[in-house]
Amino acid sequence: MYEYILKGGILMFPILACSVVALAVVLERFWSLRSAKVMPSDISERVEELVRRGHLEEAAALCKREDSALARLIGTVIKSAGQEREVLKEAVLEVGRSEAATLERYVGVLGTVANVTPLLGLLGTVSGMIKAFTVISIQGVGNPASLAGGISEALITTAAGLTAAIPSFLAYRYFLSRVDRTVLELEQISIHFVDMVRQRRPAPKRVARRPSGE
Repeated sequence: MYEYILKGGILMFPILACSVVALAVVLERFWSLRSAKVMPSDISERVEELVRRGHLEEAAALCKREDSALARLIGTVIKSAGQEREVLKEAVLEVGRSEAATLERYVGVLGTVANVTPLLGLLGTVSGMIKAFTVISIQGVGNPASLAGGISEALITTAAGLTAAIPSFLAYRYFLSRVDRTVLELEQISIHFVDMVRQRRPAPKRVARRPSGE
């Protein structure tokens, strides 16, 4: 491996750096987007049970203790329980946009790596071919061994750039799709709690009217 890096020339180092960054992002996103962190399986059921019993304060306290996107969204609904449905939905959407941005954090880096590394490989190809043609102009084509350095650099950097770009692009598309599905599920659960909280809201008290004859 080290030998190929040396043969690929100086452009192998930024390609390797991009590969390391992409790998770090993939590992970090897999850890951050796991279901246990974003949407714990039990938090929705526990909060729903408290809301059905009318214990909104306990439900809000439970959401505050939990460090997850779902808990923050449900907590927003409960804190705004006295508002109209449209106001509740707007509050959920505002928090949802913030959570979606958090879920997509660093994913754009994978797209950047997928776009940049093939260009770095292409630049290495051009650099290697320039070296090869320079050797030809000086020594002619009688000694193929003298061309090996430039041709090796061209092929190795091209292969390295594609090797880094293809997995990065696949990971980029995968995480975007996963974030979209997660955001959709969060929205559906949040709207469910909006309707539930609205049903739990007490009806306005009617003021008794005195008989007109008094």
